[in-house]
Amino acid sequence: MSSDPHLVEFFLRQGDNALVLGHRLSEWCGMGPALEEDIALTNTALDLIGQSKLWLAHAAEIEGADRSADDLAFLRDAYDFRNVLLLEVPNADYGRTMLREFFFDAFQLPWLKALTDSTDDRVAEVAAKSAKEAAYHLERSAETVIALGDGTDESHAKMMAALDYLWPYVGEMMVDDDVDHAMAEAGVAPLPSAMRPAWDDTVNATFREAQLPRPDTKFAHAGGRNGFRHTEHLGHMLAQMQVLQRSHPGATW
Repeated sequence: MSSDPHLVEFFLRQGDNALVLGHRLSEWCGMGPALEEDIALTNTALDLIGQSKLWLAHAAEIEGADRSADDLAFLRDAYDFRNVLLLEVPNADYGRTMLREFFFDAFQLPWLKALTDSTDDRVAEVAAKSAKEAAYHLERSAETVIALGDGTDESHAKMMAALDYLWPYVGEMMVDDDVDHAMAEAGVAPLPSAMRPAWDDTVNATFREAQLPRPDTKFAHAGGRNGFRHTEHLGHMLAQMQVLQRSHPGATW
């Protein structure tokens, strides 16, 4: 058992967010609306899964339960995951996929930049590497949201539908709990709520160009970050993602 369960939870949250979104984006491989988009989505998925491996490896190390990053990725059940609910919902269409990524990227870039000042060297190291990738992810997702929102009548309508569906999930990224306060007191990470101004600025500026209205509601689904509640979609996703490891335990290449 780790001497600091809050730190284990912190690493799991970072790793699970990257893993779940990475897997969702990987589902577009070979199915993108254009070859360039297909490759870009796949590369983003690879970036996120690479980041996840780093976070989960540190979680496994400090957990002290003789588990690896692969064990944490492929042998945990849905309610052991600590990702925000936003990232586990189905891709649906390309508009929803890119708007979801944009919402996450707009939080993740300032978050990772802040983590580079962490008192935990492992956190600062992973954050510094990941922030470079996150800057590209945000640039690309914001440009795509603008292109689709301010595009044709059909693309605008699909973005409005995606916005209605996704908006109730975005608030969970910026709600603080006991783990967050413990990390802030230790100097490991700032409070997620401290990212709200930067997130608001990015979203507001992008929405103005995309001709998308910002919903006037503060309601937010929650439960994913602490494992209290996940959508039914995560279980279905994990069934696909984990089937090889669970069918052939301990198999190696």
